[in-house]
Amino acid sequence: MSESNGMRVTVVAPTLNEEGNIVNFLTAVCTAMPFASVLVVDDRSTDNTIVNVIEFSQNHPQVEILVRTESKGLGSSYREGFAKVLAGDVEIIVSMDADLSHDPAAIPALVAAVEAGADMAIGSRYVKGGSCVGWPLHRRLLSKAGNAYTRSILGLQVQDCTSGFRAYRASTLRSINPAATKAEGYAFLTEIVTRTAGLPLEIAEVPIAFVDRKNGKSKMSIKIILESMLLVTRWGIRFQLRGRYQ
Repeated sequence: MSESNGMRVTVVAPTLNEEGNIVNFLTAVCTAMPFASVLVVDDRSTDNTIVNVIEFSQNHPQVEILVRTESKGLGSSYREGFAKVLAGDVEIIVSMDADLSHDPAAIPALVAAVEAGADMAIGSRYVKGGSCVGWPLHRRLLSKAGNAYTRSILGLQVQDCTSGFRAYRASTLRSINPAATKAEGYAFLTEIVTRTAGLPLEIAEVPIAFVDRKNGKSKMSIKIILESMLLVTRWGIRFQLRGRYQ
């Protein structure tokens, strides 16, 4: 783990076939956070992503790769990656996409929010100063509607429940217990936020510009969106029956 103002920071980035982005991504992360460690969690890419990370790490020892062997999925990738870094002495964990949709230059702002006292900082598209760049209107409307539905049914105050660009205090992530989550796909991100309900946590939202990917293929699909909405509805029913997420 590497340090930022005395706090040890690790960036966790899941990958699947990101050969067109990964070197630029790692370069940008190491520039923005030269003292941070980086864990790439690869979901058995079939392109040159793994080779590119290994070659990059030869000159950047703070970068390592974990090639998964279990079932595929964003949720599983994060669960495995978080478990690995939480087994060490990390103090702040940053999660983000490796396709450059999340600007590595914004990492210091998220880390600073945690260092200032937040338990979790979310890079938000939907607070003042946040934006989505390159998204067509229908995609922006769909995302906003999904977030509004999630906030309403789960009683959450977070404006951007599905942003994967986050910084967590390690103790916070342990209390959330990612290993106990079930969701795959992008629903995992919502489940993590949902598990904060009832916990005495301070969640900060830091405005970011989310930029649509320029290289590679998006992993988003109608199936993933429907899975997310179904799970959110199920969690909402549990809230009504049990009083909080379990």
